[in-house]
Amino acid sequence: MSKAETIYLKDYKAPQFTIKTCDLVFELYEEHTQVTNLMNIERVDESAKDLVLDSIELELLEIYLDDEKLSEDRYVIEEEHLRVLNVADAFKLIIINKIYPQLNSELEGLYKSGKIFCTQNEPEGFRRITPYIDRPDVMAIFKTTLVANRERYPVLLSNGNKESNFKLDDGRHGATWFDPHPKPSYLFALVAGDLGVVQDKFVTKSGKYVRLYIYTDRGNESKCKHAMKSLKDAMKWDEEVYGREYDLDLYNIVAVDSFNMGAMENKGLNIFNSAYVLADEDTATDANFMGIQSVIAHEYFHNWTGNRITCRDWFQLTLKEGLTVFRDQCFSADLNSKEVQRIEDVDALRERQFVEDASPTAHPIQPDSYMAINNFYTATVYEKGAEVIRMLHTLLGEQKYRKAMDLYFDAFDGQAVRTDDFLWAMGKAGGIDLEQFKRWYHQSGTPKLQVDERFEDKKYTLVLTQKVPKSVEGSEQKPYFFPLKMALLDDNGQEIEARTLIVTQEREEFVFRAEKKPTLSINRDFSAPIIVEQSHNDYAFLMKHDTNSYVRYESAQSFGLQCIENMMKGKEIDEEFVSAFGHILEEDKLDLSFKSLLMELPSVSAIMQRQEIVDFDSIYAAKEKLQKHLALTFKDKLFSIYSKNHTPDSKELDSLSIGKRAIKNRALKLLSALESDEAVAVANEQYNSSVTMTDRIAALDVLENTSPEFSTVALGHFYKKYNKDTLVMNKYFSILAASHREGTLDRVMALQNDPAYNELVPNLVRSLIGVFARNYKHFHAKDGYGYKFVADRIIDIDKINPQMASGLAGAFKIYKKMNRTNKKLMKTELERILLEPSLSKNVYEIVSKIVKG
Repeated sequence: MSKAETIYLKDYKAPQFTIKTCDLVFELYEEHTQVTNLMNIERVDESAKDLVLDSIELELLEIYLDDEKLSEDRYVIEEEHLRVLNVADAFKLIIINKIYPQLNSELEGLYKSGKIFCTQNEPEGFRRITPYIDRPDVMAIFKTTLVANRERYPVLLSNGNKESNFKLDDGRHGATWFDPHPKPSYLFALVAGDLGVVQDKFVTKSGKYVRLYIYTDRGNESKCKHAMKSLKDAMKWDEEVYGREYDLDLYNIVAVDSFNMGAMENKGLNIFNSAYVLADEDTATDANFMGIQSVIAHEYFHNWTGNRITCRDWFQLTLKEGLTVFRDQCFSADLNSKEVQRIEDVDALRERQFVEDASPTAHPIQPDSYMAINNFYTATVYEKGAEVIRMLHTLLGEQKYRKAMDLYFDAFDGQAVRTDDFLWAMGKAGGIDLEQFKRWYHQSGTPKLQVDERFEDKKYTLVLTQKVPKSVEGSEQKPYFFPLKMALLDDNGQEIEARTLIVTQEREEFVFRAEKKPTLSINRDFSAPIIVEQSHNDYAFLMKHDTNSYVRYESAQSFGLQCIENMMKGKEIDEEFVSAFGHILEEDKLDLSFKSLLMELPSVSAIMQRQEIVDFDSIYAAKEKLQKHLALTFKDKLFSIYSKNHTPDSKELDSLSIGKRAIKNRALKLLSALESDEAVAVANEQYNSSVTMTDRIAALDVLENTSPEFSTVALGHFYKKYNKDTLVMNKYFSILAASHREGTLDRVMALQNDPAYNELVPNLVRSLIGVFARNYKHFHAKDGYGYKFVADRIIDIDKINPQMASGLAGAFKIYKKMNRTNKKLMKTELERILLEPSLSKNVYEIVSKIVKG
């Protein structure tokens, strides 16, 4: 693997040939699938003599060039290509090959999820189905015919609109689908299975009637209602906010259990991880319902930002993903609480992307090289990419942003384009020079903003200094261009002045007039993805009084971080923080979900990110001490909040009901630090009496971490009730893998042999192994056994599913920040992984960067 090929953006070359049409016939059998691929191909580069098609692990049967069967001297089978020699300027090519979906554990190309045939072709899975120019800038019109056993596979689906059904005499049947929109091969999809279906309709603003179908395993149809509602809400929102109508006669969604990603936006046939489709109150938490709403919308929005306009090459991935994440975030904010949505989006960014930015695997949102493109479906490309779009929205304003998006759609519809093309539309319609702004696309790491202030002669001066990190390679990077929302507050928390500053220089000053020294409220709404460093802070005041919900939350988090860090240095608990926390508890007019967030202590990940050298033992000791102190100080108030909001018979999904569950479970979590009989009894009663999965999971988590006796009984009941439901068992494995109790690693190792666990199902691997790898207390134990266990799993899973294995390898990204003891233990396991002779390029790329870093 030391010779793994690196692909560079600078080496991009336009395709030598293009495929105009692609007619596919899939003959699906239990032992194999035969694929017949008829392509009409035209030469683009006059200097090209041979046609080179991408092809991986395909059993070639026959090739016909303009109806002439080719002899073996007319083509060459290479390791990952099929070369057809000396072709004409325009020609018809027919290739017949055989594949074995039932043996495909990598879940790329055509594979079987249980008894269902399905595909995953983004980014480079289509070459595992049939030889093709498998790159996003080759767009063709597809017609697809599926033939299969009528009894086992009554449902046959592909992209576009259905043209016909037919029956055969041997008990088999077929269906033909036609997609009129040119698309790259990564958007091709098929599904065949015995599936239940939920149907609905949507009428577009121009009066077009669209049929909607959600397919799932039989018996799960009742769990598709929320997904269908979310789809219709997304279709309506995209029409109202972006002016985008759906462009086919029907829209299909299929839910499958075995899926590497969350979902896939294949044109007209979205294939989803079942976790993002199936939900009811008995099996899904409030967070699951919100996640389904978001992901359903995300994949639908891709119809325009990803499908109608796609990427020229995979280095442009954020072009579709960052933009579409921003769109789904705005959708969720409009349908729910804008305050809560924004805070949760920022939390997700900082928990995942800031860690990535500070690691040896840091990369720009438009990377300039990769070994395995699957490794770049990252929080940087997605979430940081969305923040970059949000900054453009802030800079342009709503009207100019909409004008720019309209220009983008009009100018590039049906094309494969670059991020520069998108920025051209933003700059032209917005009337703004974005040359410096482009640095957000090409520089890596999280910039810091040092904030200093002066006040004299009724003049308030704000001094801002950008601290731009070096790249992973050590090269200097330049100052960024970004909007910075801020306000100055008086002694009562009222705004004296609120502005959006445009920051462009390494150091600059902004001057304001004020009668008295104001309090600064900075980076409101998280207007830029930066880390703010202030020489003076007013956390307690802002925590109590700021009218901007994000800054208020951020102040609570920052004050909590400061308090914990001081405790780690041996200082006493800061009673000013405790008092400010009590002020929040006493506020009765706050939105309950927002108040719940204000009551949340900083995560271990957030604390870890601020440490030069990380020692999780001291982090946990300080945080747990603070949590216990707050629980003791406000015990009566926390029990009062719990009692007031505990309505065990409620399973509604309105904002008030969700808020009541959120805040009472936050109170219960805090009270659990007391490890008292009273708190345990409340958690046990909640588990036994509640009708929602939200409340059951919250109670189980408390019991698992405070009372082995009650936990054993409750988890036994939970397992007995849900062990046949894979989605619910994901929650079961997650609770046990995240446990802070002694012996967690032993229990996780034993759970690999549980009948409900299956290493071939990515969701289960993420829930057990992935969650354990984020359990900082046990994964980073000083005996090194956590590292060895996860390294063993990476090596084993890499042989089955390299994409899953490389995802697990990301747990080692904080290697360079670890203390000497842990770093030595971690290095031993990382080097052991690299010594594996058959290591995939996916895992090699991640692990080698970590070790090198």
